[in-house]
Amino acid sequence: MSATETAIASAEAHSAHNYHPLPVVVASAEGAWMTDVEGRRYLDLLAGYSALNFGHGNRRLIDAAKAQLERVTLTSRAFHHDRFADFCTRLAELCSMEMVLPMNTGAEAVETAVKTARKWGYRVKGVPDGMAKIIVASDNFHGRTTTIISFSTDPEARADYGPYTPGFEIVPYGDLTALREAMTENTVAVLIEPIQGEAGVLVPPAGYLPGVRELTRERNVLFIADEIQSGLGRTGKTFACEHEGVVPDMYVLGKALGGGVVPVSAVVSSADILGVFKPGEHGSTFGGNPLACAVALEVIAMLRTGEYQERAAELGDHLHRELGLLAGGGAVEAVRGRGLWAGVDIAPALGTGREISERLMEERVLVKDTHGSTIRIAPPLVISKEDLDWGLDRLRTVLSA
Repeated sequence: MSATETAIASAEAHSAHNYHPLPVVVASAEGAWMTDVEGRRYLDLLAGYSALNFGHGNRRLIDAAKAQLERVTLTSRAFHHDRFADFCTRLAELCSMEMVLPMNTGAEAVETAVKTARKWGYRVKGVPDGMAKIIVASDNFHGRTTTIISFSTDPEARADYGPYTPGFEIVPYGDLTALREAMTENTVAVLIEPIQGEAGVLVPPAGYLPGVRELTRERNVLFIADEIQSGLGRTGKTFACEHEGVVPDMYVLGKALGGGVVPVSAVVSSADILGVFKPGEHGSTFGGNPLACAVALEVIAMLRTGEYQERAAELGDHLHRELGLLAGGGAVEAVRGRGLWAGVDIAPALGTGREISERLMEERVLVKDTHGSTIRIAPPLVISKEDLDWGLDRLRTVLSA
């Protein structure tokens, strides 16, 4: 067997089949390119689902990690360390907020947001104990913990994991009337993605996010924006909410915050909201560890220049123009997205999203499918226009074949 076949066979034999990866085995990567165990190079148009916004092996991030590795990597939150205050301060400033609660994974951050909203509802809003309700949107993706999949509408994510956690109400994404009707005096939060990534990069109707902001203010309800995929430069602005001039009560961040080097996530909000926690009421051994803070501080410094947001906006305009031309030719039914992020609905007659992804892999381009015939395109923000065009040419080749 080849090196690729051997590695895949071993993985299939000894790891749980919770993912269905493409049959490529990556050995190294730099920028927007990955190289497999047999020396073949592939253009990465997925970027770790936006965790690699700054590319593979970004020198600034690797240097920051190496320097911190030589000093201290973990203290737990039992003690202070010298990177923690700077990380919290700089991230709060980036978000124009006051306080940060650091965790590790995106799902942990969403769980933290849920706990925050409920505690705020009982301690501040005065909701009767055990009655707090959080409204979410259909087709959401916020993670895979038991509580989070309890409010998923995806059968693959939800089936066979009951009994499910109560306290959530699901309304159609983009529907302000349904949201208004679902609100009661016990509603403590609305948790939504400003752009739904896993659902196929769904952008809500114009005016939806401002409408959510207005409704939540009127009803004394927290607006929680899950910007784990959409935030930190992906859409051409630091946060996707900015495209409609909206500031939520709480950001949930992850993925790109760790630069593809270490897992880093956080909930960022006001002191009135995050101030509901007292020592011992919530925590994480690795949350806010020195290594994570060092890398995240460099990510924040890079975002403060605005160059990555500007690059995502400019290249994103080019990406959507080119994909829009494909949408008129019969092979592509629809294109959605914002910045360097697109969901492309392939005509079912040409194949499933998985089949198109496999054909693109043969052309040395890596993307991933979702929901039947949709593929997602989300290259590292550092990709060159020439490499992006090369990848789009390969997509045209696959679709024309």
